Amino acid sequence: EVQLVESGGGLVQAGGSLRLSCAASGFTFDDYLIAWFRQAPGKEREKISCINSSDGVTTYEDSVKGRFTISSDNAKNTVYLQMNRLKPEDTAVYYCAADPFWMGCHGITNKMDYWGKGTLVTVSS
Repeated sequence: EVQLVESGGGLVQAGGSLRLSCAASGFTFDDYLIAWFRQAPGKEREKISCINSSDGVTTYEDSVKGRFTISSDNAKNTVYLQMNRLKPEDTAVYYCAADPFWMGCHGITNKMDYWGKGTLVTVSS
């Protein structure tokens, strides 16, 4: 059974940090890229970061560039999202998702093959 399980969300004050984890199982981790999405209340789900171990590419949306860092521990089948200098507008449910590596981080859309159930991040002002 394919599973993506996010953890690490919570309540943090503006300016603080959180590290999200995405633990994958049930598929060949090395054959997939992993992306982080988020969905704020009343807004559409947006892609914020992606990592593709097959070519070493990482991508970030402008809204998180310089504050968030994505990394992967292939030995643990886990992808992390280190989030620093958090802002109230970062408040959202954060999801990780997987797509075949050949899609490329620049080619993926919201229609990913596998999704986690999400973890809530709340940033207070």
